[in-house]
Amino acid sequence: MNILLIQLKRIGDLILTTPAIEALRARFPDAQIVLAASNDVAGLIPAIEHVDRTILMQRNFADATAFVSVGLKRFEFCVDFTRNDRSALLSFLSHAKKRVVSYRVKRRAPIRGRAYNEFVQHRMRDMHTIDYNLSLLGPLGIHDAAPDLHLHIPDASVSDAKQFLQHSGIDKPFAVFHPGSARLEKFWEPERWADVILHAIEHHGLSAILTGGTSRMEQAHLGEIKALLPRPTEAGAAHPIVDLSGKMDLLGLAALIAKARLVVTVDSAPVHLAAAAGTPQVALFGPTNPYHWRPRQSPCAIMQGDSPVPQAHFESRQPRVPMKLISTEAVKSAMDALLSSPAA
Repeated sequence: MNILLIQLKRIGDLILTTPAIEALRARFPDAQIVLAASNDVAGLIPAIEHVDRTILMQRNFADATAFVSVGLKRFEFCVDFTRNDRSALLSFLSHAKKRVVSYRVKRRAPIRGRAYNEFVQHRMRDMHTIDYNLSLLGPLGIHDAAPDLHLHIPDASVSDAKQFLQHSGIDKPFAVFHPGSARLEKFWEPERWADVILHAIEHHGLSAILTGGTSRMEQAHLGEIKALLPRPTEAGAAHPIVDLSGKMDLLGLAALIAKARLVVTVDSAPVHLAAAAGTPQVALFGPTNPYHWRPRQSPCAIMQGDSPVPQAHFESRQPRVPMKLISTEAVKSAMDALLSSPAA
């Protein structure tokens, strides 16, 4: 039996698909599971368990080979987690006996909907993303599967993370600060980042590691933050501030986060890496709704709006909230609360 899974979105979306992949493997232990994913998430693929083959889509003419590959293979089931034109074409070419998607595709894009023959009566806007992904397995006879995230970090990546720490002179508990995102509207003010980073160093005795991507926008943001921080020599050898942004691959970052005492990040991939590792985190949400994307299995303080305390109640519909409403003191208090508990 061959099963095609289509997840062409970002890193976080792929991580939140892992409970569905694990549930499929448990239900069909002898099946060959093929994952079609975006080339943008290629660095995470070695950490995704229970997948026998991966097809990477590149959004160019090279994808013709992938389409042919899917068309030539006989699939029993196809589950589309993406719901766009490319995923619909892959679903159609799979010729699977059951081609599953949300009913919203049939209603909002009738032509695209012809690529499927099973429509689940759920929509993402009403559910947490993990629950929505699991709901698509209903036509395959899978119900009430566990929603836990799991990533298998290769030993080589764990070793790389250890070497980064050793070369950076970090031999004490540390916190990871990830200020960047692909979306400018998720950025928090540099002055506030500098304040919470110094709080972790001065009040909790932690080393501070800055992480982020290599894009010009993220690097400029990190540069503004670093300009407000003392140089590592000024901070003292016992509590260095180390910038590892753009110096680690995705699996190395995942291994680093797994070793951290705390992660403080905007709503981006590290939120889900920390959740999978069980690392305590403070997650700053603004324009995105934590109802759909919040961590649910690791200790987490979710900060949004002008609330002085972490969010405890979530609604499926809410207005977009500017990041600037999150106060520095609220984030510090959340950090204090998480760091007061025993280290993981």
